[in-house]
Amino acid sequence: MQNPHTYLLPPHGNIPNNQQLPVLVYPQALQASDNLTSAFKDAFARNNWRGSWVNGVFSYHHYHSHSHEALGVAAGSAILMLGGPGGMTCQVNAGDLLVLPAGTGHCLQAASSGFKVVGAYPAGQEAYDICTEADDVEAKRSNIARVPMPKTDPVAGKDGPLLQHWDQA
Repeated sequence: MQNPHTYLLPPHGNIPNNQQLPVLVYPQALQASDNLTSAFKDAFARNNWRGSWVNGVFSYHHYHSHSHEALGVAAGSAILMLGGPGGMTCQVNAGDLLVLPAGTGHCLQAASSGFKVVGAYPAGQEAYDICTEADDVEAKRSNIARVPMPKTDPVAGKDGPLLQHWDQA
């Protein structure tokens, strides 16, 4: 597995982003196979990332203030905007993985037919919330500050790059 790209995103309007932990984008975290959905679900479960689901990404800017989130691209490709309106765009393809620290805005900009992701959250953080620009950002920042660090990387376990990058932050 390649080292992930890291992006520390500034706040954008009422999207707080995370001022301590960078977004991690792992190109080809898993090799494209016939069943990336199962492969991501298995990796997440093995590494204690729970509450997995399979779907797309909402086409409006949103974030989670109670949890970090892993998004494994199981099929297709997409352009996501990270960080809220005016944030950065990110092209993702089947096999890629994103780890979004609590508070990170994300939104689907465009997708190929059949685009889908497998999402999951560190154990104990499965009760995620869906926050938008309409929410009280100060209250959400307080929630974000209390979200604990995951104990493992969602695909590489306890020695994975997530812990190395986030421990340095």
